[in-house]
Amino acid sequence: MESSKAGSDRVQGQSGPITSQGVGAPSEDFDLEGDHLREECGVFGIFGHPSAAAITALGLHALQHRGQEAAGIVAFDGQRFHSERRMGLVGDHFSSAATIERLPGAAAVGHVRYSTTGETILRNVQPLFAELEAGGLAIAHNGNLTNGLTLRRELIREGAICQSTSDTEVVLLLSARSRRPRIVERFIEALSQIEGAYALVALTNKKLIGARDPLGIRPLVLGELDGCPILTSETCALDIIGAKFVRDVENGEVIVIDASGVKSLKPLPPQPMRPCIFEYIYFARPDSIVHGRSVYDARKAMGAQLAKEAPAEADVVVPVPDSGVPAALGYAAACGTPFELGIIRNHYVGRTFIQPTQAIRELGVRLKHNANRAVVAGKRVVLIDDSIVRGTTSVKIVQMMREAGAREVHLRISSPPITHPDFYGIDTPERDKLLAARMDLEGMRRFMGADSLAFLSIDGIYRAMGYSGRDNRRPQFTDHCFTGDYPTRLTDRDGEPETLQMSLLAEAS
Repeated sequence: MESSKAGSDRVQGQSGPITSQGVGAPSEDFDLEGDHLREECGVFGIFGHPSAAAITALGLHALQHRGQEAAGIVAFDGQRFHSERRMGLVGDHFSSAATIERLPGAAAVGHVRYSTTGETILRNVQPLFAELEAGGLAIAHNGNLTNGLTLRRELIREGAICQSTSDTEVVLLLSARSRRPRIVERFIEALSQIEGAYALVALTNKKLIGARDPLGIRPLVLGELDGCPILTSETCALDIIGAKFVRDVENGEVIVIDASGVKSLKPLPPQPMRPCIFEYIYFARPDSIVHGRSVYDARKAMGAQLAKEAPAEADVVVPVPDSGVPAALGYAAACGTPFELGIIRNHYVGRTFIQPTQAIRELGVRLKHNANRAVVAGKRVVLIDDSIVRGTTSVKIVQMMREAGAREVHLRISSPPITHPDFYGIDTPERDKLLAARMDLEGMRRFMGADSLAFLSIDGIYRAMGYSGRDNRRPQFTDHCFTGDYPTRLTDRDGEPETLQMSLLAEAS
């Protein structure tokens, strides 16, 4: 494990800010989503329902937070597969009766995407589909394969033709190459060759198949609506359609659904469960239940634990919306300081709704957030956010508080410092772009211009999740972004860069 410059969770500060822009602030690309991590995808599949495509569209709508770049649905009507894949939001393309009518059938699989592997182009939009010797196969994937590029290179060397730059296509190609007679056997043989994190939902002409990686890094749940089985990323997608939660798909489990019912297979070598801690910190919707734990309650508990570890003398606790709200509620309740909405978010601004001029670029975060001056003027403010990646948005939020009249600004982060990049389906920059990897705590405080700065400790986040601390011998969660303890081999990262580079074909939009 690599040591971290930001390993300390002590409070730094009380000597005042340097400037409103901090020290050595790097230039940033114009991105209204700001400085947060982004998940790759959400998946949904249903079998045996006459309104399969319409229900899938509703499920994807509930999973929109997991990916806003593109959405797709593949349905099967008993004779043919039908596919609709579009760039943009679910509601922009799958809310019309005409679109749903082009997706007939009683079985469907859907996907929402934020790309971490492969370009943002239509041919990468999932579900991906191919005709195999054993029949058609459509696959939707949440996660990232850590040996996907290596396998892709081997497949191309053997004559495979790749139509996308997505690692999901590797699963299709491996299934096609298999000599197994049945499509489920081909699919499982493909799973035995891939590494990394994945929650897969696949549709054939007779079955709906779900699979979760051996560590259970990415989430997948089994539900039921009117007797029809459902596989999806989060329980909130079941709630929107009135479906019943049945159970979490287990790590390393393959679920096979057909006309005879639901079967569970365990074809992969067993490993201890190690789900991604970031589902609780940021990715999952607050109203979802992940492994029996309310995401909302978990985030409040993280805030309460942060208040124990890093209290601040302040007049008001203010969340950075929207993701910082539950943690701020927990922090405020634990320390007895009033909670107020000191930042108002504009929910109707897209990530890249204009090509900005330099003048607009300078406004930055103000397009999405505005200080509530009546709440913060003359006050000592504790700002609560869930994480810091590059720190650029935090600089602007602190500056915004000061310009609104805050006397002091104390920044509290309800997760540990992010010091290592992710390779399992989270969009993180290279390590030298991560603020906590290149500055110590005092350097970060000065950079962001806060009066004090503190992060939740690594043991603290485990305590918030109900443990006495992190089990360093057998960690309960995948937490490599904080610890550098990667749970799988990183085959692609450790290979030769020039041999792993994807060829990229530009497409007209």
